This record gives sequence, structure tokens and C-alpha cells, in this order.
Amino acid sequence: MRQEFTGQGAARGSALGRARVRLPHVLEVAEERIPAEAIEDELERLHRAIATVREEMHGLRDRLHGALAQEVGEFLDLHALLLDDPELLSGLDELIRTGRYSADYALRLQRDRIAGVFASMDDAYFRSRVEDIDQVIGRIHAALHRRHADMQGVAGEILVTDNVAPAEIAQLQAQGVMAIVTSGGSTLSHSAILARSLHLPLVVGAAHVLQKVNDGDVLVVDGAGGLVVVEPNAADLRAHRARVRDLARERKQLNRLRREPSRTIDGVDIRLYANAESRDDVAEAHALGAAGIGLYRTEFLFLQRNEVPDEDEQFRTYRDVVLGMTGRTVTIRTLDLGADKADRTGLVLRDEPNPALGLRGVRLSLARPGLLDDQLRALLRASGYGPLRILVPMISSREEIRAVRTRMNRLAAELRAEGHEIADHIPLGAMIEVPAAAIALPGFIADLDFLSIGTNDLVQYVLAVDRNNEALGEMYSPLHPAVVRLIRDVIRLAQRKGKPVAVCGEIAGDARFVPMLLAMGLTELSLHPVTLLEVRRTIRACDLQALKARAPSLLKARGRLEIERWMAAAAPDLAR
Repeated sequence: MRQEFTGQGAARGSALGRARVRLPHVLEVAEERIPAEAIEDELERLHRAIATVREEMHGLRDRLHGALAQEVGEFLDLHALLLDDPELLSGLDELIRTGRYSADYALRLQRDRIAGVFASMDDAYFRSRVEDIDQVIGRIHAALHRRHADMQGVAGEILVTDNVAPAEIAQLQAQGVMAIVTSGGSTLSHSAILARSLHLPLVVGAAHVLQKVNDGDVLVVDGAGGLVVVEPNAADLRAHRARVRDLARERKQLNRLRREPSRTIDGVDIRLYANAESRDDVAEAHALGAAGIGLYRTEFLFLQRNEVPDEDEQFRTYRDVVLGMTGRTVTIRTLDLGADKADRTGLVLRDEPNPALGLRGVRLSLARPGLLDDQLRALLRASGYGPLRILVPMISSREEIRAVRTRMNRLAAELRAEGHEIADHIPLGAMIEVPAAAIALPGFIADLDFLSIGTNDLVQYVLAVDRNNEALGEMYSPLHPAVVRLIRDVIRLAQRKGKPVAVCGEIAGDARFVPMLLAMGLTELSLHPVTLLEVRRTIRACDLQALKARAPSLLKARGRLEIERWMAAAAPDLAR
């Protein structure tokens, strides 16, 4: 019988397939004790399973490239750290040795104990990490029985579940899964961002789907409208085919824009830069006609290894990025480890009470001066091969940017004395992603050559909402009036002082936000290459003067709904 479920469209696309229902993960294992003589064998069985999971995760990590390595890799690295956590491992061994529990039951007891500790914490970030514990424990449990962890998909299926981790998204798509429907989740979660970059239809927040949908039911999923239809009728199938045709036509039209300018109807050029983490991203950005690289994330070099890359290795990487853009400007961000970006090198503190507010970004770099010097030397050497700018993350004060510039100038002099070719001027900029930096910017903008607004962190710090906490997904919104006004203030100040300013957060790559950003005076955006053509198409449909004329009403908005209405009213401008 036909049924409809409505959620939120998180990744566009239309899919038709059979449902695969995955219920929320609960480790239901009965209490089981083992004889004393079986303890060593049981320990060996457990350790073998843990080693298997490590190999599986390393193998998946090695197969990832470009943006997938960045988005998925952060979560795989966190899970790898959990696998090596002494408290988890020693606790399991102790339960088997002293309690004489089976490895399966020891996993359940240890999972419940750790989850209880996390759940009792005041910090929302740590409470939300229970899901990571469940995924790691679930993988070990599957390996104990020589089963694959619950990440299997079958070509033609649509996964219906409570939530999906970023580490699962790429693997499920590679297995042929057509779409994903979740009862929870957020349109701004890491999973949703990754699904959009992979063009995998995703609907989140579809209430009651787990209770009403059964394995084998035929589903139609509209990832744009957030609609899920069970046992579709003839009209539903016709609508699905029409959406598929429209999407194919749209992609064909977008491909024609690869060499077209990013120019508004009234003749204003908007510079579209690309965010990148790899050579593949750089090559794609070049092919799509990006103005340059607006954000190259250097932490990618550190997240996949157990040792810190030295100056020469970093230099070769940065040099190749510069060469790959053939004279177009490349903006490389200094190391931005910390918070949810855990590494294996020991640079990030593992027991910080609040990682999102801890030793991360420029704070970590200044606390490890040898690390910062190696990176700056590598960047300065790469500047001899083409236009390069250095971007510093998590700036909150004038003292921080001045400390970086002092070191950069000293190192540049040393390198020239050693015979290296260094550019005469290497622009130094700051990420404006901490509210303190946005508010105090008039006092230190003279120390900057350019600015880049990192809206992902700026939104969560302004609103005190963790973007990774699914329970707060609806509260994390760049359409809050405080966020909109703060972004506008930064843009206005930068333009008044003659400093280039771009937005490099997630909203830069979402075509829905483009009219709002243009209305606020922005003329530079940095975004993932996969969304560049869609944003270019939107820009080419915008009348910039008409949007600027409507900017005062945007800034007077008193709530998110008023801003959403402003955006909807701006849509007709795109048709002119």
C-alpha cells in the first residue's frame, strides 16, 4: 500500500530501489562466562579481531582521495584513535581475565560503561561521541564472528536507518546503494555535506520510516524535496522519471559552463576559487576554470600518518599545488588540527575537556614553534614557483597574526640567505571564524593582506551550537540574523580598507545562499569544485544591483524565517 514520508532534503537527486532497513545499533549479547583455561584463547581472539578492524580501517583510508580523504578521513582517524585507547583495551582484557567473560559480553559491558561516562558529561561534543564508540565496538564485534561490519549495501538498494556516519557514505555508494533515508540527522551534518559532494540522494529527519518501512519495499526518494514514497503508483514513477531527466539535462547544461565567466547579468565578475586537499582537487579546479585555490587544507598531510611530514615533503606538496594552477593564485592554510580533526602524530591533545575551544589552529602552531617554522619555510620556498598566499586559521587576536608575520619575515630572510628563491611579497591573511576576530577586526585589519570568512566555525561559535551534534541540527543555521550581520560587517570593513575578502565555508558552495552573499557585497567565494558550476550558473542569473538594493531589508530581518522569506523573494531576480 502506498505511503508517504516527509523529511528534509539533504542531497539532491531522485532514486528508485528496494528498501534495506537497518535498525539502530544495539549490542544485544547475553551474559556468557568462560572456563579459566579458555581465557588466553579468548584474549587472542579479541586481539585478533581488533587487529582485523585496524587493517580494515587503514585499507579504507588508503583508498580515499581528495575531498573524501578529508571528510571521511577525520572520522576514520578518530575511530583509529579509539581502537588504540588504553582504557578501552585494558578494560576489555580485565573483564576477560578477572570476570571470565566472553569477548562478546566484555565488549557489551565496556561499551555500556564508556557510553555511560560520555552521556553524563556536560559537554555536548563528548555526549555526541557515543555514536563513534558504538561504531568501533560494532566493528570489533563483527570481526569476532568474521562478519563484515554493518556497512554492506547492495546495488539498487535504498538504505533506511536512524543515522549514517560519514565513513559509511562513500563505501555505500561504491557498493551501488542508490539513496539513503534517515529518521534523524541534519542537512548540515558532515554526512549530508559528503552525500552532496557525491551526488548521493539523502533525506534526513523522516519520522516513523523505521517503524513503517520493511525490507524489500519499493521506494522512490526525492532528495531535493525530502519526500519518500513507499510502493509508488504510476504517477510517482512518472514524477521520478521526470526528475531524473531534469537532473541529467541540468548536468549537461552545467558542463557547458566550464569555460564561461562567473559574471552577473549586469556585468560584474565574481571570482570563484576552489577549496582543495589533493592534486585531484587542484586538477579539477583548474579544469573547471576556477580563479585559483582559495583554501588548500594542509592538515590532509598530517591526518594519514604516524609521523609529522618534514619541511622538504611539505615543500614538494605545496610547490606542486602552485604549479598545478599554472599562475593562478593559490591560498594555502597553515595547519588546522584539533577539535574533530584528530591525528596520529601526537600533535593534538587527546584529553582536552573541550576540544572545539582548545589547542587548535594557530594556537597549536604557536605552541609548537618548530612545527610552524617547518611549515612556513616550506610555504615560502613554494612561493618561488607561482603566486601563493598564506592563510592562518582560528585567529582571535592581533598578537597571533603579528607573531606569525614576525616568524614568516625572519624565515624568509634566512631562506634568501641560503640561496632560495622567495617571492618578493607573500600575502598573509586570516580566517575570520572566531567571533572575537570578527568583532575586533578594526583593530588589526591593517596587519592583514586579505581575509577569508570561515562560516562553518563562525556559525557554531556565534550560536554556541556544535555542528556535529545531530540533536542540535536545526539550531545550526547561517541564517540567524546575528550571523548574517556579522558576515556583512566583516565584508563592509574589508572593502572599506581595500582588503580582498572571500567566504570559504559551506554556504559558499550552496547556490541557495549566493544571492544573499552577493547582496552583502561579496565578490569572492571559495568552494568545493563539485559545486562550482552550479554556483557559476546562479551568479550568471543574478542582477547584482537589484540584489544590493534589497540588502537593507535583509539586514533588518529579526529572525531566520524572515531571512528565508528574503531569499525566496530574491529568487525571481534570478529569472531576469
